[in-house]
Amino acid sequence: MKILRALTAGSLCLAFALGASGCSATVTLEPAELANDPACADVSVRLPDKIADQERRTTDAQATAAYGNPTSVIVRCGLPGVTVSKLRCVTTSEIDWLVDPSDAPRYRFISFGRTPATEVILDSTKVVGVTALDELASAIGTIPATAKCLG
Repeated sequence: MKILRALTAGSLCLAFALGASGCSATVTLEPAELANDPACADVSVRLPDKIADQERRTTDAQATAAYGNPTSVIVRCGLPGVTVSKLRCVTTSEIDWLVDPSDAPRYRFISFGRTPATEVILDSTKVVGVTALDELASAIGTIPATAKCLG
């Protein structure tokens, strides 16, 4: 009887995995160097369940998050803080971000002037950058800013 229940549950999960994201696989990510910083724990617990229409998925690394199936947004807290860069800097929802367009349409954003820094990598064909950054702002804003973008 237990085997039958396990098979039934496994079949249901397989059916959901094929037709929905309810049983989607864990997203494998590398934790950032400073992922164990308590500030990243504060960020992690405040991350939204959804960015735009992309649902949050389970990840296997500390201080990370992934959204969408297939993954369209990745968040990693724990990078060394950045206060000097040649990358363009933008501000949205009072958070400064460095913008790395080198792999467009996948863009990399790094919080500027906050230690530890947070990295957001997104597929701009699935999610608008400013939308994702705005929805992450309340979580990222828990890390105090020590520098601002110039210009």
